[in-house]
Amino acid sequence: MNKLDGKVLKEALASAAANLSNKHAYIDTLNVFPVPDGDTGTNMSMTFENGVKEALKVGDSLTDVTKALSRGLLMGARGNSGVITSQIFRGFHQYLDGKDAADVAEIAEAFLNGTKVAYKAIMKPVEGTILTVIRESSEMANEYVKANPGVSIEDYFHTLTEEAKLSLERTPELLPVLKEVGVVDSGGQGLVTIFEGFTAYLDGAPVTYSDVEEETSDEKKPETGYNAQISMKLSEEGFERFTESRLNRALNGVGDMVEIHAQGYNVDFKVHTMKPGEVLNIGQRYGEFTKIQIENLQDLNKIEVDKNIDKENVVLAVSAGSGMNKLFKDFGVDYIISGGQTMNPSTEDFVEVINRCNCKNVIILPNNSNIIMAAKQVQDVINNKHIYVLETRSMQEGIAALAVYDESADINDNLENMKECIGHILSASITYAIKDTSFDGVEVKKNDYIAMFDKRIVCSDPDRLKTVYGLIDELKNHEDYDLLTIYVGKDGSKKEAAAIENYVSENTNFMVEIYYSKQPVYSYLFGLE
Repeated sequence: MNKLDGKVLKEALASAAANLSNKHAYIDTLNVFPVPDGDTGTNMSMTFENGVKEALKVGDSLTDVTKALSRGLLMGARGNSGVITSQIFRGFHQYLDGKDAADVAEIAEAFLNGTKVAYKAIMKPVEGTILTVIRESSEMANEYVKANPGVSIEDYFHTLTEEAKLSLERTPELLPVLKEVGVVDSGGQGLVTIFEGFTAYLDGAPVTYSDVEEETSDEKKPETGYNAQISMKLSEEGFERFTESRLNRALNGVGDMVEIHAQGYNVDFKVHTMKPGEVLNIGQRYGEFTKIQIENLQDLNKIEVDKNIDKENVVLAVSAGSGMNKLFKDFGVDYIISGGQTMNPSTEDFVEVINRCNCKNVIILPNNSNIIMAAKQVQDVINNKHIYVLETRSMQEGIAALAVYDESADINDNLENMKECIGHILSASITYAIKDTSFDGVEVKKNDYIAMFDKRIVCSDPDRLKTVYGLIDELKNHEDYDLLTIYVGKDGSKKEAAAIENYVSENTNFMVEIYYSKQPVYSYLFGLE
């Protein structure tokens, strides 16, 4: 094949999306920290599925396909790797814009441009990540094309894929933390998986979706989960492949309490799951969603868009936990998008909420380092409002920023004061380990509790209180701070919280405030100011 047109690209994209979906659970396990927030594979799969879904709707012009793909990826981008993936294919489209088909040299240049756009989107690019994999593979594949005039499209993608694999294998040498825990970069693995799907189609063996989702044996599920209620209309291809038993089998692979009602092309189903993103991946295999409702069993994960707001300044926060949601509301947040670890909202989630506001300025508090980039992409989509993304990396930082927010004050004064507060708070947390590992000299066993502080594991123990006390012993070294706020999660307790408060009083000079925030995943969150 000497030219790549839109028709071939759509088929290759479908194969890549299926490959990524089939392997996303494995990619999720390539998490540096042994905590239950490894969702790179899920985020990338949901991002890519959204882009491919849009690409399949248009005609066979290469420009139309890459444009629809780029737009779909932008709106569906979740997590940092999902955003970077969207930027790669944004640059890919920019180079090919105006073309009905492209030769090998043009495809090679398009991926080089994708690399440039992706690097430009990151303020501080880190090598040993998906960025390295796209850069090294696109550069080497381009050199191969230059050295071999007349090379085919198939040969180019084989070279691109093989170079991406080699680059991925080198990521632990570039990023020591990967080497320490014995994994390659998860985002880079996701990109390799996409390229492998491309080459599989070009080799005449396109990847199709697996009936049963992969399971990760290292994951311990929290006691509660999400209730997903989905209505959808089957596509023609989905109708041919759909059976209730097949869907039931796939849904039971990621949850339980499955209910399915199918009539013709219309399908409604419910499932209790800890990973609603995987449920959406399963559903997208068969057609288009007509209604999606995902909420925690305690009503924790419902996006609050039940009102339209008409005011000059609006604050939007990402939050998890009924108590935490209420706390954010009490501090002046207008809209809550539930999310965080294991369920990162997409750029489109932010856009949907913001479009309901009749306002001049919107302040977004992502409250998670893996959500910041998706929130920032809103600035590329909405042009009739001023969007300000404060880089809050935890819910504790979000609450601290809101403590100085004054609705009547000038927007710039508010932003300056809020940024200052963010820079003065220390965040820590208690969660559990999903696998055995050794990190920063701390031995961690699966199901033990671990204390996280300043991007490192402080201590780990089967006893949760001992783990908390070890964390407090670390925090008390920060003598310039005087207020410790404790946020009690769903699986925390008043009895434990009282014991923690006593330990703090007896062993530190900190004042203590306690909120029963009921957040999932983390038994306790700590904010030190």
